Amino acid sequence: MTDPIADYLTRLRNAVMANHKVVEIPSSNLKKNMTKILFDKGYILNYKFMEEGPQGTIKIALKYHPETKVSAIKGIDRASRPGLRKYSGSGALPRVLNGLGVAIVSTSKGVMTDKEARKENVGGEVLCYVY
Repeated sequence: MTDPIADYLTRLRNAVMANHKVVEIPSSNLKKNMTKILFDKGYILNYKFMEEGPQGTIKIALKYHPETKVSAIKGIDRASRPGLRKYSGSGALPRVLNGLGVAIVSTSKGVMTDKEARKENVGGEVLCYVY
């Protein structure tokens, strides 16, 4: 696998499209941080880090509206990829859906959202957009 972040996002996207309740994803520190951000921003219901096997896994419980069964994640897109990295300074960080969505940014101070990066005045690699 050459792009583990794209695999993470694709597994989430496929599970949402298939209306699954839980999805299992191979773990890494970057994926753990991205999962924490998705939970804090209300895009997923819950998560659990399983430390079994050489790598471990992340179990993510997806969030749906109780009556309409519509997912909290409308779209999740990869911004930076191995063939074309996208870097932004603190003043040029993208706004997703005019502030309604979240851009996840990998900075020198850790993985954070675009709003937190603007507040900390740091730029970095824009990993993905979630809305």
